[in-house]
Amino acid sequence: MVYLAPLTTFYRVYKKKSTEGFQSLPYVVALFSSMLWIFYAFIKGHDALLLITINSFGCVVETIYIIMYLLYAPKKAKVHTFKMFSLLNIGLFSLIVLSTMLVSKATIRLKVLGWICVAFSVSVFVAPLSIIRLVIQTKSVEFMPFSLSFFLTLSAVVWFSFGLFSKDIYVALPNILGFIFGAVQMVVYIIYKDSKVPASLAEGNKLPENMLEISKLGPCEHVDAEVEAKPQVTNNEMSLV
Repeated sequence: MVYLAPLTTFYRVYKKKSTEGFQSLPYVVALFSSMLWIFYAFIKGHDALLLITINSFGCVVETIYIIMYLLYAPKKAKVHTFKMFSLLNIGLFSLIVLSTMLVSKATIRLKVLGWICVAFSVSVFVAPLSIIRLVIQTKSVEFMPFSLSFFLTLSAVVWFSFGLFSKDIYVALPNILGFIFGAVQMVVYIIYKDSKVPASLAEGNKLPENMLEISKLGPCEHVDAEVEAKPQVTNNEMSLV
C-alpha cells in the first residue's frame, strides 16, 4: 500500500502531462532503500523471503514512478532527478555492496549492512518531509499527498511489529522513527488542508518556480477572473461607442 499510495499522484501527472510542484526525492530514496533491503535479505539468508518479495515489488513500482517523472518533468527537475539517481542508486549503492563484500569481515558483515539499512530506512521516512517547508510557506497541501504519509505511518507500525517478533533490530528500529515522521506529516496536512495560497506571495515572486505553479491553481482563480473581466469591460465600452 505504501508503494501504491502515489498512484493518484502519478495519474494526475499523466493527465496534466506535467509534474507541477511534485518532487522526485521520495521516490528516488524509496528505490534506493528497496535495493538496499534486498541486498540485506540476501546476506541474511534465513527468514528473508518477505523482505525480498516486498522490496522487489517496490523496486519495480518506484522505477516506474521515476520514469514517469522524468517524462513529464521540466528540464531542471529532470537533471536534478538524474543526478540524485546516479549518486544514490548507482554510485552509493555500488560502494556499499563493494565495501560490505570486500572490506567487512564475514562475522560483522550483516551488522554493518544492517546499520546502513537502518540509516537509509530513516531517510525514506524523512524524504517526504522536504515538502513540509513548502507546505508551511504556501499554506497549501496541494502537492503533499496525504495517502503516502498515512500508509508510511501504518507500514512503520506493521514492520516494527514484524522486526520485534522476529528479533531483527535492523527492521524494528527505523520504523520507530518512521511512525514519528509519518505522524508529523499527517498533523501538518490536517493543519493546512483547508488553507489557501496567499496571492501576495506569488505577486512578489517570493516563491520558487514550482510554487508559482501552485499559486495559479484554485486558490488564485479570483485573480484570473479579474484579469479576464477587464477586456470584457473594454469591449462593452467599445460596443456602446
